[in-house]
Amino acid sequence: MSQGRFDNPILAALAGFWDRFGAQPLAQRFSDADRFDGKNVLVTGANSGLGFALAVEIAKRGGAVTMACRSQIPQAGLRARRSSGSDQLEMRYCDLAKLETLHEFCEALAADGVCFDVVILNAATTLPKSRRAQCGQDEMFLVNYLANFVLVHLLMQHGLVVPGGLEQPRIVFVSSDSHQGASAVDYDEFGNLFDYGVAKAISNYSYFKLLLNTFATELDRRMNSDDEVQVQVNLICPGPVNSNIIKAAPWPLRMVLRAIFWVIFKSPRKAALPVVYLAASPDFVGRSNQYLHMFGLKSMDPKVYNPAEGRRLWDQSAALWRRIDERARVELI
Repeated sequence: MSQGRFDNPILAALAGFWDRFGAQPLAQRFSDADRFDGKNVLVTGANSGLGFALAVEIAKRGGAVTMACRSQIPQAGLRARRSSGSDQLEMRYCDLAKLETLHEFCEALAADGVCFDVVILNAATTLPKSRRAQCGQDEMFLVNYLANFVLVHLLMQHGLVVPGGLEQPRIVFVSSDSHQGASAVDYDEFGNLFDYGVAKAISNYSYFKLLLNTFATELDRRMNSDDEVQVQVNLICPGPVNSNIIKAAPWPLRMVLRAIFWVIFKSPRKAALPVVYLAASPDFVGRSNQYLHMFGLKSMDPKVYNPAEGRRLWDQSAALWRRIDERARVELI
């Protein structure tokens, strides 16, 4: 059975606290000159927490932001416009727990002639126990991993991200350093729905981030070469964030975690800054498969870099997508 780094939510939260004291050598590189003028930027999970903070900060820095959200439409968009002082934000419905909405989302954007310069795949969820999504998959697995695999393919297939060009498009995966030490992919478990509770849910969160990082690394292999970068595919752990990700936890646990988050975690606004740096800075032109832990370059778990594992995960993900979605097409990457 797969195993993440933590199976206790309190220990996981407290471990995040120590991250705040790590070295941040690239923080001094980030400046007001890191802007998005003339660029279209997609942020998933943008109605609250880190995603909302990213949308506001990017709009402040000149970007035209598409906020992909499954709730708070249009209220979150109106708040983002007020907070940023920009009218270059729009909200579009997109629920990573419902694959059909990913198709509809991309089709509508393509019909409107949108092309993204930057894509920030931020949406994530934690649940107190297993929950079946419409397609028959576990919702945490779907939102935290498989829907990102699907969305990247659809963005490419609909011409919403075009490789190459004078300015390479950027895809930024928002991950977690809790992926470090998670188990290798369990293919007997992969894509199969089974019951679990809080401990396994916490474990699964970091395990699914290892899947996400392995996919991102394989995407980089397929899109780029040592000689030429067509799409910058980079990853970041923003550090411990006082977000709404624990909203589905049982009430007593939610109250304890909320207290920890409030006292010792960073605000979404502060946590957004290293993500903005990775998405905007010229420091990353021509560089791909870079992993930032807040404002510091870091290696991911060694398993993430295994080419054979990357190919196998890709093939298994493609086969699963075909099995649960009659509209699946995976041949273009």
